[in-house]
Amino acid sequence: MVSIAGYPFYIVYSIFRRIFGKSAPAITLESADVKYPLRLVDREDISHDTRRFRFALPSPEHILGLPIGQHIYLSARIDGNLVVRPYTPVSSDDDKGFVDLVVKVYFRGVHPKFPDGGKMSQYLDALRVGETIDFRGPSGLLTYSGKGTFQIRPDKKSSPASKSVKQLGMIAGGTGRTGLISAL
Repeated sequence: MVSIAGYPFYIVYSIFRRIFGKSAPAITLESADVKYPLRLVDREDISHDTRRFRFALPSPEHILGLPIGQHIYLSARIDGNLVVRPYTPVSSDDDKGFVDLVVKVYFRGVHPKFPDGGKMSQYLDALRVGETIDFRGPSGLLTYSGKGTFQIRPDKKSSPASKSVKQLGMIAGGTGRTGLISAL
């Protein structure tokens, strides 16, 4: 008798939970030691040498899972060699289903000191919609926790120390600003 009387309450509870309850979104970067192949779904020319690349996460409900202050690594085989480069997404970690990177492309033959240009940036520029590249992360020694509090590790194997600040100075330029903007 108790189970029959409690059943309507369970139904109402279940409905309210589905409507108002928020479950944590699925996280793409579950382990910093695993490479996650993500598919390029869109690209936009921002200038003659700068592109926005949009990569699909495993599902429309996934977030990347990158804390503020951290970065990701892209890796690819280029001319038979493994090339790995760090990048900071410009999209919010609250964005579901995609991650955006803004990348300056360093073309071959433009700068005399770097005649081959940027290996990874040229690889990304040649990547076609539908193709994948490996993401790995989160990585970094600093994480911003909010309200002026940072978690800082002296090296990868150390436990983080909590540091609080009242003011913070930032210096950055070009596409390197993306890592600092998320802390604002």
